[in-house]
Amino acid sequence: MLNPNPGLIIWTIITFILLLVLLKKFAWKPLLEALQRREETVRSSIERAEQAKIEAERLLDENRKQLERAGQEGQRILNENRALAEKLKDEIVEKANQQSRRMVDQAKQEIERDKEAALIQLRDEVAGLAIQAAGKILDETLDDDKHRKIVDAYLKGLPKN
Repeated sequence: MLNPNPGLIIWTIITFILLLVLLKKFAWKPLLEALQRREETVRSSIERAEQAKIEAERLLDENRKQLERAGQEGQRILNENRALAEKLKDEIVEKANQQSRRMVDQAKQEIERDKEAALIQLRDEVAGLAIQAAGKILDETLDDDKHRKIVDAYLKGLPKN
């Protein structure tokens, strides 16, 4: 079956040890250095990613705060505009009410003037008719101015209604 050959075993051990020495001298250091560089690159990438994440969270928080301030400012402006619109509406309504009151007062004054003019005209006509009636009753013509004075005095004594 198996025959161990001592010469082959010794040469295999010597070759293995020599290979280990050569690998340690020429390959092991560069491999370790490459692994260390790779580990350092990965570590710095992770740190940069962590810093970028922190910065992104800070910016996101700042943006949220700015958005909230902008919303509050918009609400404040909207409230101011509503108050201004309400004030303008009240002013317009008040001006319209004042103008309508002035128009009503002017109309009342005009009606009063027309009423006075109509009363004066009515008195004149009544005086003229009274003078004519009195003249026909008395069958004589009296002085027109004298009669007018008498009738005016009588009409002034009457109530204004």
